[in-house]
Amino acid sequence: MKSVAAFSALVGGVAATLNPRGPDAAGQIRLAYHGIEGMMVSWNTFEHVAGPEVKWGLTKDNLNNTAASDTSITYPTSSTYNNHVLVSGLQPDTTYYYLPSPLPQGNHEPYTFTTAREPGNAQPYSVAVVIDLGTMGRLGLTDHAGKGVKPENILKPGEKNTIDSLASTKAGWDFILHPGDIAYADYWLKEEIAGFLPNTTIADGYKVYEAILNDFYDEMAVLTESKPYMVAPGNHEANCDNGGTTDKARNITYDVSICSPGQTNFTGYKNHFRMPSDVSGGTGNFWYSFDHGMAHFIQLDTETDLGHGFVGPDEIGGDGHEGASPVNATMNAQTDWLAADLAAVDRAKTPWIIVSGHRPWYLSKKNETGTICWTCKDVFEPLFLQYGVDLYLSGHAHVYERQAPLADGRIDPRELDNPAAPWYITNGAAGHYDGMDDLQAKRQSYSRFSLDVNNATYGWSRLTFHNCTHMTHEFVASNNDSVLDTATLFKDRQCNLHQGSRGRHDSNPALGGGNSTTGGQQANSTVTQTVSCSTQGSSATASPKGPSATYGSTNPPTSSSGSYVGASMTIVALLGLLACM
Repeated sequence: MKSVAAFSALVGGVAATLNPRGPDAAGQIRLAYHGIEGMMVSWNTFEHVAGPEVKWGLTKDNLNNTAASDTSITYPTSSTYNNHVLVSGLQPDTTYYYLPSPLPQGNHEPYTFTTAREPGNAQPYSVAVVIDLGTMGRLGLTDHAGKGVKPENILKPGEKNTIDSLASTKAGWDFILHPGDIAYADYWLKEEIAGFLPNTTIADGYKVYEAILNDFYDEMAVLTESKPYMVAPGNHEANCDNGGTTDKARNITYDVSICSPGQTNFTGYKNHFRMPSDVSGGTGNFWYSFDHGMAHFIQLDTETDLGHGFVGPDEIGGDGHEGASPVNATMNAQTDWLAADLAAVDRAKTPWIIVSGHRPWYLSKKNETGTICWTCKDVFEPLFLQYGVDLYLSGHAHVYERQAPLADGRIDPRELDNPAAPWYITNGAAGHYDGMDDLQAKRQSYSRFSLDVNNATYGWSRLTFHNCTHMTHEFVASNNDSVLDTATLFKDRQCNLHQGSRGRHDSNPALGGGNSTTGGQQANSTVTQTVSCSTQGSSATASPKGPSATYGSTNPPTSSSGSYVGASMTIVALLGLLACM
């Protein structure tokens, strides 16, 4: 049986204490939407729990309901048990108080969560998106590093990191999307070889891996205890030594064969989360979908199960050499599911379709170590085009690049003014131990704005859904929460949205106004948005760039030190936007 003593590991003579750091880290609590009437509550304990339960209610002092399960699971080399309890029978868009039991720190004040907005809810809202986000602090990204890390990638003393930034802004967004590369626990050996962490033996490496993983979940708890954390797999969840590690001084190259039981084949990822695949027809934590207000969100698996005769990058025989197995035994399971899921979307109620997956297939970067996933393009892009996906978000490369809408490599001539093709954005700039990568000096013709290691700026994406026709993407700099890049997508369409049952969000986090198109609308009345707002020939363009606009430099101006001195802001003319509301 696991114990508190097992939750502290001695690494090379240096104690890496894994106890949660404070009340916000009690049990690494995380949430996940489960339809509009459910919330999955997950947390960790040091020992197996026969019947984990969650008490919940509408007020802090009256947790008069109890949800329970028999799910308390672990795996070899894990220092904790993962407990999962579904709280069901909830009202949409409603805030509840809840308290998991038992928690490793004992008694605790109740937490809160807010359920998903019902489809068709016209209230504006924002979503936080992070990709390639690693552990911060003593075992990850901090103000010093080992050999080989570029100085630009090291945090300045006192500099805010991405988790800090998300925490300081969390009142302004509803949930987190994290499509892959979570914690970077598989960097343990790389960090030791670089001299950042003390050396340990290969046999004891699992302790360091677990230390990094637990630090990350502790750090994220300040967010995930109150905001749903919707994840998808990345290559760094596959095993304990992703991609292999070379110790040049000793001329030794390591691979997945050094991994202890429990640290291969996405084992930790499979155990730690419970995504809503059971209510969306998907598979585990690997692919699934959910609705939230006026948007339908899809998380894809770019690592395995591509189907159609392709071997996934992380599968046995894949170019990532990670040795993972497919997660669904049915041929073409993921793309068949994706086609059915897209076909079932009610665009009158959820006009926006947002898809995210770990790997990109459009990027201004050399295709080194599988950076560009051409097989992903082959299997997913035809469905995106067939069903009118609005946006694909990816990471994997540790850069930021906002691109034009694209169809089979061709730029949609309408750009963001009612394009037929999906919009592509890669943002792998959230930050981890050794930081950001570089892009090609000459960007691709479809590149519209980009940041890489030369800009030394970590950040995350904020998506804001204003109404049926306008959605804004922003790059938020983690060090000061400023917006360095913003662009708004306009879609000319008709929707059937309503004002929502509670109206708990009083203001639009970005442009304001929301979908209240007519004065005197009642809270539960229907707002039919008949939209015909093409901006051609108008001086007030409601999209970032009208078809006749010209783009300036892809990159913002830099100072003599190479840092950005101004934001690349694409201005949305408010009169044009309001005319479409």
